[in-house]
Amino acid sequence: MSATATIIGMAVVTFFIKALVFVLGDGVGFSPTLKQALGFVPVTVLTAIIVPMVLAPHGQELELSWRNPQLVAALFSVAVCAVTRHQLLTIMAGLTVFFGWQFFYG
Repeated sequence: MSATATIIGMAVVTFFIKALVFVLGDGVGFSPTLKQALGFVPVTVLTAIIVPMVLAPHGQELELSWRNPQLVAALFSVAVCAVTRHQLLTIMAGLTVFFGWQFFYG
């Protein structure tokens, strides 16, 4: 199957799923348990994307050393977030450490 057909198929499926939500609207009720479970989806998806990029940035094998700028910046960001609970500060600190670490040790 070609990449174009795959992309078009995924777009069609995504469109119909989203359209179904708008068409049905409030007519479909979710249980409180399901609503609570759906609240964890964004965190789960972001974790699934970020962790492999941090631990294996080149896609080969784990790089658990101080020479891995993604890992150093992620650990620093976790510490900043734990102390301050400020999202923008966490993002700025993480980016500063990442680019600084790449500049000096890359």
